[in-house]
Amino acid sequence: MENKHFLQPIDPELFIPKQEGQNLLSDHILKNFASSPFPDISIANTAIIGVEESRYSVDNQTSHEGSNLIRKHLYQLKPGAFKLNIVDLGNIGQGERVEDTYVALADIMTELFEHNVIPIIIGGSQDLTYGCYKAYENLQQIINIVAVDRKFDFSNGDDDTHSENYLRKIILQQPNYLFNYSIIGYQSYYVEQDLIKLMDNLYFDTHRLGMIKGNLVEIEPLIRNCDLLSFDMGAIRASDSPGHTTVGPNGFFGDEACQIARYAGLSDKLSAIGFFEYNSEYDNRELSAQLMAQMIWYFLEGLYNRKNEDPAVNTDDFLKYHVSVNSGKDTIVFYRSKNTDRWWMEIGSKQSIKNEYRRHNLIPCSYSDYKKACENDIPDRWWKAFQKLM
Repeated sequence: MENKHFLQPIDPELFIPKQEGQNLLSDHILKNFASSPFPDISIANTAIIGVEESRYSVDNQTSHEGSNLIRKHLYQLKPGAFKLNIVDLGNIGQGERVEDTYVALADIMTELFEHNVIPIIIGGSQDLTYGCYKAYENLQQIINIVAVDRKFDFSNGDDDTHSENYLRKIILQQPNYLFNYSIIGYQSYYVEQDLIKLMDNLYFDTHRLGMIKGNLVEIEPLIRNCDLLSFDMGAIRASDSPGHTTVGPNGFFGDEACQIARYAGLSDKLSAIGFFEYNSEYDNRELSAQLMAQMIWYFLEGLYNRKNEDPAVNTDDFLKYHVSVNSGKDTIVFYRSKNTDRWWMEIGSKQSIKNEYRRHNLIPCSYSDYKKACENDIPDRWWKAFQKLM
């Protein structure tokens, strides 16, 4: 691996020795130990990378210390039914500047992408999402980002880069490679109304916690459509995940966080995921570290169970529906998988869309979007994508 000089080996003494006869997930992960050869990424499906960077964190300045604690609990889990080639590449240490850490992360991720390896980023502050974005920029790939967060990481009038303003830096980047940004689980009392209007004006997707609690199936299409998922552990309620400085009484339950991670694994499009803002100082009984380990486990299970469905490629595996909307003036084309019952909808024809945007003309949707169109109502998902494409 060309960029392995950025990675620090894992200390084997950090982890609990396994008992004789145990079969643990750790046994099925190739690890970057100083005493063994560097893992071969050419045979890997996914790679775990810790990032020891939190200097730009607003609330969790010690979140750079959390990756090894997450590993400890991940390694103790059972391997499950999934058969994947998993490598743990160790930790990226702090660069001389935070921007140097971003570059190291981006270069490593770019190399992994070139080998079709999915990075799992653990530890560190959420501004590392910008470093992840830079990896796609290296490839000149226009992407969708989904953030699971209790608030928008965008500060009006604040040009500084930090964990609560990284989105501003991504949006203002030129040339720009962000097609869509979605936030899942925001809580209204943490968000300025002007920011909600701004997100709407940019045709981004915003989903309030109260609207999706108990109905996670409606956010599955967003996750199925994203390239990068960034998970702020502050989106989970304190009772289930105390390892965050300003975590509140409301948020996702632990099992819901695991479901979101599984959706991410199942997404054929998603190529990277990051779990950020874990603060071990506040993690009573290491509950948050345990939960993050379980979330990664569910991501791996989802990854193994990907279906590689694409209505544009495997046309025989889909049913096609033409639905008239706008009093018959327009038609929306829907596709339903015969195998999984998942839905997609078409945004215009490929010939009418700029070449760099053509991978975005088929977007995942839900059955409720189809029903809405059947009632002569254009789905919000379709309308927002149409505004960006046309």
